[in-house]
Amino acid sequence: MSNISVFRVPGFARRRAGGGRVADDWAGHVRSELALDLPDEDIGEDLDDCLDLYEMGSKPRCEEVEYLGLVRDARDRLLRGRGSKP
Repeated sequence: MSNISVFRVPGFARRRAGGGRVADDWAGHVRSELALDLPDEDIGEDLDDCLDLYEMGSKPRCEEVEYLGLVRDARDRLLRGRGSKP
């Protein structure tokens, strides 16, 4: 009998493959929060597009500032990753 030990990491492949799902869940969570904060807005999947395609002056100034701030915050949270809510 050999005394060679085998290093095993059960579920390693499963966790690695599921890592994308965690990121997808986090993105969905952030988008859900944004939808609750902006219920009357049609927010798409790509928040950069929401910011790039936004027409300045299309809302009253106070609403515009709130909208842009919330979308930027959500986009930044997605870029920073899970658990980084300010």
